[in-house]
Amino acid sequence: MAHAIRFAKTGGPEVLEWQQVAVGKPGQGQVRIRHTAVGLNYIDTYQRSGLYPMQLPSGLGSEAAGIIEEVGPGVSELKPGQRVAYAGGPLGAYTDERVMPADRLVPVPDGINDQQAAAMMLKGMTAWYLVRRTHVVKPGETILIHAAAGGVGLIVCQWAKHLGATVIGTVGDDEKAALAKQHGCDHPINYRREDFVARVGELTQGKKLPVVYDSVGKDTFYKSLDCVAPLGLLASFGQSSGAIGPVDIGILAGKGSLFLTRPTLNTYTASREDLLTAARELFDVVQKGAVKIQVNQTYPLSQAAQAHRDLQDRKTTGSTVLTV
Repeated sequence: MAHAIRFAKTGGPEVLEWQQVAVGKPGQGQVRIRHTAVGLNYIDTYQRSGLYPMQLPSGLGSEAAGIIEEVGPGVSELKPGQRVAYAGGPLGAYTDERVMPADRLVPVPDGINDQQAAAMMLKGMTAWYLVRRTHVVKPGETILIHAAAGGVGLIVCQWAKHLGATVIGTVGDDEKAALAKQHGCDHPINYRREDFVARVGELTQGKKLPVVYDSVGKDTFYKSLDCVAPLGLLASFGQSSGAIGPVDIGILAGKGSLFLTRPTLNTYTASREDLLTAARELFDVVQKGAVKIQVNQTYPLSQAAQAHRDLQDRKTTGSTVLTV
């Protein structure tokens, strides 16, 4: 029997349970995967806590890497024994084995190991849509990324730097500032000591920024708008500090006809073509060495609750993987 992390009620990390589960045979268009590594993401805590309501009881997790054990009818692109990874699709990545839709899986190329693949799919493809689709980062631009030492933040810093941008990033302590700087962040700002709006004003000589990428939410939203230049964009792609709440869109006019978007990876990779493009461009920058994927913490899958505690207590940096 396979094992999985499941939860029957919302709450803190203690609601996560390690249970035996049955894994059926793959049906039409499906494959059965044996996981080797599972990615940990902040959205997992939103779903577990009830911030993002879902039907219970439920599995958890949307990102993993593993090996195909069996393919169902109608699957021709993938074969047993092939290494694959995914981000998105049905929840339930926190498990030894599972059945998945074949069209949500991407082959993992040589030179990228399973832990890297599990750590990079959701965060890396999120970074991809942010810098390549939501706002196409151009050489010579200056951008701001919040939580610059986090999983998405470190990838955005490297990728934007590779594209020729100057990168400003907010962090919570000096250790994270040093980490962000090592990964392409030109100007780390410790938000506990500095007003990031004032610092952005200094760095841009009052011109502000064409784009701000904000995954923090409630604590930074309005200050982020103050960093955006007229006709610029705020991409609000997460809410680790809490929900932003209702917003009077008139504020966008007063600050210079600003654009505001709330993008999601599911939308940007909804088609098979977009998913493969995202994965291909991500794998390309990683294989070139332009973006380095660092797995800074690992936990056994059965200890997912502790991993959630450490993530929420901001004790983690970069990417965290649950090992199977």
